Amino acid sequence: MASPPVLALRDVRLTFGGKPLFEGVTTWVGRGDKTCLVGRNGSGKSTLLKVLAGEVEADGGERFVQPGTRIAVLPQDPIIIGATVSDYVAEGLLPGERDQLYRVDAVLDAVKLDGSRDPVALSGGEGRRAALARALVGNPDALLLDEPTNHLDLPSILWLEEWLRAYSGALVTISHDRRFLENVSQQTLWLERGVVRRAEFGFGGFAAWQEEAAAAEEAELDRMNTRLKQEMHWLARGVTARRKRNMGRLRALQTLRKDRGQQLSGWRDANRQAKLAAESGDVSGRLVIEAEGVAKAFGDKIIVEGFSTRILRGDRVGLIGPNGAGKTTLLRMLIGEIDPDAGTVRLGTNLEAAVFDQRRAALDPELSVWDTLTDGRGDNVWVRGRPQHVVGYMKDFLFSEAQARTPVRALSGGERNRLLLAKLLAKTSNLLILDEPTNDLDMDTLDLLEEMLADYDGTLLVVSHDRDFLDRLVTSVIAVEGDGVAEEYVGGYTDYLAQRSQPVEEIKAAPVAKQAPVRVKDTVRLSYKEQRELDGLPARIDGLGTEIARLEADLGDPGLYSRDPARFQKFAARADAARVELAEAEERWLELEARREESGR
Repeated sequence: MASPPVLALRDVRLTFGGKPLFEGVTTWVGRGDKTCLVGRNGSGKSTLLKVLAGEVEADGGERFVQPGTRIAVLPQDPIIIGATVSDYVAEGLLPGERDQLYRVDAVLDAVKLDGSRDPVALSGGEGRRAALARALVGNPDALLLDEPTNHLDLPSILWLEEWLRAYSGALVTISHDRRFLENVSQQTLWLERGVVRRAEFGFGGFAAWQEEAAAAEEAELDRMNTRLKQEMHWLARGVTARRKRNMGRLRALQTLRKDRGQQLSGWRDANRQAKLAAESGDVSGRLVIEAEGVAKAFGDKIIVEGFSTRILRGDRVGLIGPNGAGKTTLLRMLIGEIDPDAGTVRLGTNLEAAVFDQRRAALDPELSVWDTLTDGRGDNVWVRGRPQHVVGYMKDFLFSEAQARTPVRALSGGERNRLLLAKLLAKTSNLLILDEPTNDLDMDTLDLLEEMLADYDGTLLVVSHDRDFLDRLVTSVIAVEGDGVAEEYVGGYTDYLAQRSQPVEEIKAAPVAKQAPVRVKDTVRLSYKEQRELDGLPARIDGLGTEIARLEADLGDPGLYSRDPARFQKFAARADAARVELAEAEERWLELEARREESGR
């Protein structure tokens, strides 16, 4: 233990709905710890945070709070009460600090809220920002945050990261924002099946830890009966298949970004009128959106001025910027919902658009999940022109069969977003428009969404503040900076940061291959031997995948163990070894491929 505990739980147990939620939970948080609490959707993370805060009393065990400790909590669904927003936030100060209103003003400015407003008039997102300000303003000894980045724009998230890094108290935070957790956390609490494990590293090491734990558990199950082993194999296949798909998607995304960079570079530098006229005929059906010299203002506020872009079929474009800068306005102009004050927007032919609205206006709160997906007709969902049973489709989006008749109004915010995504992605479309799709989504759903969007063969426009989501998905980023400034950058959010640090003229003139972020140190070309190894790894990975599939098919024979126990053990041992070899080969491929990209080869 690095420091004495500020908060601790010992042998805590809690039941919910007659079923055990936690059993024998023992953990602690010390002063200076910056701890993330992670786990599957529905595992009880928010409830455990409430137990730490003393808001929920456990059925058994002990809760320890260091005497004199002041705890501040950001709940998932805050209730905002007060004459003004400033009054509400000031309640986070100690009685002797109430005259220090400059602290209230400073934190409200950071979260971009007007302190004179009536709390009743705040939107859901504004209410969360007010609750965050109240939690931070008093600089408490222990800070417990449940989804603090929800509804924050990128500048506010970056400010919050800096604030938390400088914070000297005990921090526990739940978040779906991977980049936020990687940047802030130094310890990890992992809640899995009612048990909490603690690691002295941040979220950046969680994926490897999770894989090691899964491998150790599977090795233990290998020594159990055949049926348990069979039930575990589907998970192993899924993880391996997902890893292989992600490798393929990484290669595809790199290719798409390169193509997008060449397209933007050529279009910006060539004679636009002549080029557009020629391509208009030559690439019929490929053009999705073309904006030329677009400008828009509301009164004295300039949203965008002189912005141009051209988006072709298959492009994946992210829009980022501070809240209120005009991201949604620019998006609505690009898709033809509102007209620009100057310039032109031209849409391609045969566009079928599907729109994700973060306000969830497309959901009827009184309809069930079943009727929402089927439109009240039968038991099939038409998924892009093909029928699929509603229960099976629900499970694809992490809903249980028992939730089929649950009304929408009874779902959590994350579940409603999931349902809206399920309904949206079932539609036949070739243009998908997502406005802040990651709000309220847990990591499992984010993974699912990323997989589905990676496989989407149409054009994607997405407004998001989730940096990791953008890095994994988009081929270019349109940054709406405010005061009429909007610029497009090749790559994801990290690429945008690297390019933005250069003068604009240098960015436009630089070759596309050099626009991706490059580490100055350790940028060494692959040796001849390493290049040969890289060239041979895809075949080795495919071969190991085929071998594992064959071994798992043999092990799936219910009679194999009874007929030939020695052979069963031999196959099981080889399957375990092959999985380890496959993981190592995939990691080596990613390492060499990253180095090859960095060297510019």
